[in-house]
Amino acid sequence: MKVAGLGYSSEATLDSLSQALEALIERFGPVERLAAAESKQALVQRLGQARGLSVSLVADEALARAETLTHSARSHQAFGTGSVAEAAALLAAGPGARLLAPRLISNDRKATAALAVAPKGET
Repeated sequence: MKVAGLGYSSEATLDSLSQALEALIERFGPVERLAAAESKQALVQRLGQARGLSVSLVADEALARAETLTHSARSHQAFGTGSVAEAAALLAAGPGARLLAPRLISNDRKATAALAVAPKGET
């Protein structure tokens, strides 16, 4: 199972998220599900509807439990994690999931996307 976690700033648009997701798909291939922090679900839900992908929501307070590859001071201050996109992807993919690479940033720098893979047999 390939889960794309998404994070975004308050200035982001649906196009911001779409571009970040497209960059992820171009690099790693199709994804099977989207993931977002509960407080960041609005745009991700819209993107999921537009793409025909389900969205898994992760509690904001759970984000700090994920070991991320990126260490953004802004994300750490707001959510206790180095990357909202990476943490959401990892937590939604389940125990034993791993990130394929650090998060990708949209061209307008307002959205991020990261891909986590669940171990075989897990979803």
